[in-house]
Amino acid sequence: MKIICIGRNYADHIAELHNEVPSAPVIFLKPETALLQRGQPFFIPEFSQDIHHELELVLRVSKNGRHIDESFAHNYFDEIGLGIDFTARDLQSELKKKGLPWELAKAFDGSAPISPTFKPVAEIPDLANINFHLEVNGETRQTGNSGLMLHPFAKIISFVSKYFTLKMGDMIFTGTPAGVGPVKMGDQLEGFLEGEKLLELGIR
Repeated sequence: MKIICIGRNYADHIAELHNEVPSAPVIFLKPETALLQRGQPFFIPEFSQDIHHELELVLRVSKNGRHIDESFAHNYFDEIGLGIDFTARDLQSELKKKGLPWELAKAFDGSAPISPTFKPVAEIPDLANINFHLEVNGETRQTGNSGLMLHPFAKIISFVSKYFTLKMGDMIFTGTPAGVGPVKMGDQLEGFLEGEKLLELGIR
């Protein structure tokens, strides 16, 4: 399976990092070894002094497909959960300055915790109005709504499938809203989808 991530998909997050608004989805990948499941803690890697949390809605791909039209994209995912795109911001800044790829800052082991449970799409009344938020030590840090995405789910599915064949079990991280920030040892992170806690992990 593969983890496909969408960058710069919320205008407020683009603004807080002083990036340009992209005309098409920004895509990067994480390997399977980035996954962190079943409440395992996240261990801060030795190579970074500035790891940031980025909470995201995650689509679980339900069947294989390529060159998918937007009008049929809803047939290719059946569950939505939460994930955190942990980012070594200091390392990413260095790589960006040199015009190099981001993978060392984005795709390291354990950098993609996902919720142990996903909600069936059939139980979500409006995919364009999904509220989610992240709490760190009980304090709300990030708040998002799927309706604020620059590129909604259907466009993401269609765009990605032009370049990569989607396969059952693939995960698509759909972008993070504003409020990203550093984590430190001892922090406790909790992710909520429509008020229901789906994700919880500690920082070690």
